[in-house]
Amino acid sequence: MATVPSVSNSITVRLEVPATGNAVSSITTAVESSGGSVTGLDVTASGLEALRIDVTVAAASVAHGEEIVEKLRAIDGVTIGKVSDRTFLMHLGGKIEMSSKLPIRNRDDLSMIYTPGVARVCMAIAENPEDARRLTIKRNSVAVVTDGSAVLGLGNIGPQAALPVMEGKAALFKRFAGIDAWPICLDTQDADEIVAIVKAIAPGFAGINLEDISAPRCFEIEARLREALDIPVFHDDQHGTAIVVLAALTNALRVVGKEIGDIRVVMSGAGAAGTAILKLLLAAGVEHATVADVRGVVHSGRDDLNDSLRWIAEHTNRSGRTGSLKEAVADADVFIGVSAPNVLDGDDIATMADGAIVFALANPDPEVDPAVARQTAAVVATGRSDFPNQINNVLVFPGVFRGLLDAQSKTVNTDMMIAAARALATTVADDQLNANYIIPSVFHPDVAKTVASAVREAALAAREGEPIPAKPTPGIVGTLDTTSFPAVRI
Repeated sequence: MATVPSVSNSITVRLEVPATGNAVSSITTAVESSGGSVTGLDVTASGLEALRIDVTVAAASVAHGEEIVEKLRAIDGVTIGKVSDRTFLMHLGGKIEMSSKLPIRNRDDLSMIYTPGVARVCMAIAENPEDARRLTIKRNSVAVVTDGSAVLGLGNIGPQAALPVMEGKAALFKRFAGIDAWPICLDTQDADEIVAIVKAIAPGFAGINLEDISAPRCFEIEARLREALDIPVFHDDQHGTAIVVLAALTNALRVVGKEIGDIRVVMSGAGAAGTAILKLLLAAGVEHATVADVRGVVHSGRDDLNDSLRWIAEHTNRSGRTGSLKEAVADADVFIGVSAPNVLDGDDIATMADGAIVFALANPDPEVDPAVARQTAAVVATGRSDFPNQINNVLVFPGVFRGLLDAQSKTVNTDMMIAAARALATTVADDQLNANYIIPSVFHPDVAKTVASAVREAALAAREGEPIPAKPTPGIVGTLDTTSFPAVRI
């Protein structure tokens, strides 16, 4: 699949050119003839003989950016100065920070925020640990925990290299849901150690977001932490992806006029994301599903089934299919890929049923070229931002955690995830829905609050009989009405 210029590979080149002549047009011509895109051109200094110009260019890759710089260097009279990678500049010094919510202007402020006044608050929490949710950052805090073993598109790069991703995740939590999230990168890939560490730090958080932990360890780690902790534990690579897929499928079925209980779904990928998607689709009403991995269709007769694959074999493939993914996809209504690039081609998609739906979610290169799939499929979605219908976890995890935190939930379950998916689907109105718009933009103003509200209601329903937490102030996501707080014993 051809690569296109992207802001993620954007560079700014500082150069000097003669003040007279056609140097500026030569610059733009050189960039565009190299396949780049000029997104900004600023004269930053001017003299009688020379101009200093900053040219911002979108390239397709790092290597492509270097090619463009060399093309600029070859222009007669042009001198190349500093070349800045805009993405690296954005990450310089990290992307998040801690700041105080209260001013510390004098001794009175200091004595209440810290010692000696803080001791009274500490003792109140010691007497009633639940007060930690009201009197500390715990009530609005999520730990984003990784071991760096399965970073999207990069693999096992370790905890330090994974930190920029976790910082980005924390920034998204704050931007879209007002949640204070903290990147926790663990220098161990031992499941027992990860469980022990997360249990040890859990008192400071109201939720745990597991991130970029490889399968099958991620299943065990999540299950053990859910059993051990009284706060929700959510592996976003599994469940965030599953929720967005269910929401997108709900709307895609509206486009093609099919019912979820009637369709035949074929999936490529039986790892963490694939298994979670499958389980949520089955819970939401899918009756006919077939899953393939690198060895072909998963069925009970295979001799290589681990516990996860055995569960898949027992709960799918009612017709007893064997063989390859290409064979399985024939006559299917829906294809969902969370596996590897280019495992299907246009001829394979053409064998699917009328009104076919294709979700090719491998990144950066999908299971099938989206443009080719669209020639015969009715609806196509990818994980990429440069095609319509991007399946992106940021549509879900901020709102899910906002709802869980507002409900003071102690867990997260399938009902809450289905509620999130249905809420996300409703943000696309009937008069907006079409084959190229089955899922909203991550910047849609209603996404986080709609998902949060649905999850909160589902979480409260799961807590039937317990005191109902204060409801968020209308119009302000993540802000609780402090006047409804019960008195704290001091």
